[in-house]
Amino acid sequence: MKNKLTNDFKKIILHFQKEEITDHIVYTNLAKRLKDSKNKEILTKIANDEKEHYEIWKGYTNTDVSPNKLKIFWYSLISYLFGFTFVIKIMEKNEYKTKYSLSDLLNTFPEVQQIMDQEDDHENKLIDMLDEERLEYIGSIVLGLNDALVELTGTIAGVTFAFSNNRLIALSGIITGISATLSMAASNYLAQKAENNPKAFTSSLYTGIAYLLTVVFLVLPYLLLPDNMYYFALLIMIIIVILIILVFNYYVSVTKSLPFKKQFREMLVISLGVALISFLIGIAAKNFLGIDV
Repeated sequence: MKNKLTNDFKKIILHFQKEEITDHIVYTNLAKRLKDSKNKEILTKIANDEKEHYEIWKGYTNTDVSPNKLKIFWYSLISYLFGFTFVIKIMEKNEYKTKYSLSDLLNTFPEVQQIMDQEDDHENKLIDMLDEERLEYIGSIVLGLNDALVELTGTIAGVTFAFSNNRLIALSGIITGISATLSMAASNYLAQKAENNPKAFTSSLYTGIAYLLTVVFLVLPYLLLPDNMYYFALLIMIIIVILIILVFNYYVSVTKSLPFKKQFREMLVISLGVALISFLIGIAAKNFLGIDV
């Protein structure tokens, strides 16, 4: 069978080889960084399986294949930013696609069934091992992020027309944002404490950090642009809001296996809806009160 390998099949298998050796290195690197011995052991086993798959395909092609260095760098980077769970989930999706690609070769290469069985085993083990600390506090992060997006987007949009000056708008956003950050973190701490949560402080910390970071991103356009470019600053802030909602909801949908589009639409409509209403209120208030800042 190996002597009858066609050019088309060889091209496909070389692609699989590259994927397997790349995944082997990624899993190995992730395992080295983990402190939990159980998770480290599972990832090391999966990394070894990926190397075994590479050797199986190499038996057909008699060719060594270099890993995808860009992919290794990218997965390494996002693992630092979003955690190892996010990377593993992304790789799991890729393995799922690969598995169905491999099914097309099942009749030609008997080893394909062994690889497919191991890929299924990987998925089950990966799901069982996902116990990253930050995922325990997704609810707290959602609380801080969502409240900041709704409240600060509305506040800043409302005062944009009322003040018509980027420095005044930024000052208002900073004061409101910092006050709200402390208030939200304290409220979450008291709520978690009332429920006898031993990690109440950590939970409130995640809420506060999520809120404060959102404040920084939303106020930034007003600090960087000239005072009279408040409409342009508002437009940039809206774009930032959309990007934050997009990235965060994608992260949650991947790590928690939740539907992305529904969550994204819901959060987007609420945040931008409040911003629009607040902006109109700002216009009405300025005209009604006759204020000219």
